[in-house]
Amino acid sequence: MKESLIFYTTAGCHLCDVARQVYQSTLSPDYFLVEEVDIADHDELIDRYGTCIPLIKRVKDDSELAWPFDQQALMEFLPE
Repeated sequence: MKESLIFYTTAGCHLCDVARQVYQSTLSPDYFLVEEVDIADHDELIDRYGTCIPLIKRVKDDSELAWPFDQQALMEFLPE
């Protein structure tokens, strides 16, 4: 079963574009399912994540990895 992650982002966010490149080059689609969520579509997400996107959330335990992160930090964040 694939590990589910949420990538919180928004349009026009340069750092989100960089973070997307990091996760796309690190995470195999065979093992990870990444749902991109634009926080601008949800007031509660703007309140919670407006100052800390880009951010990756692990669905199974709600752990969060906020920017800045690189490939190594992302791999350390993920379960073995």
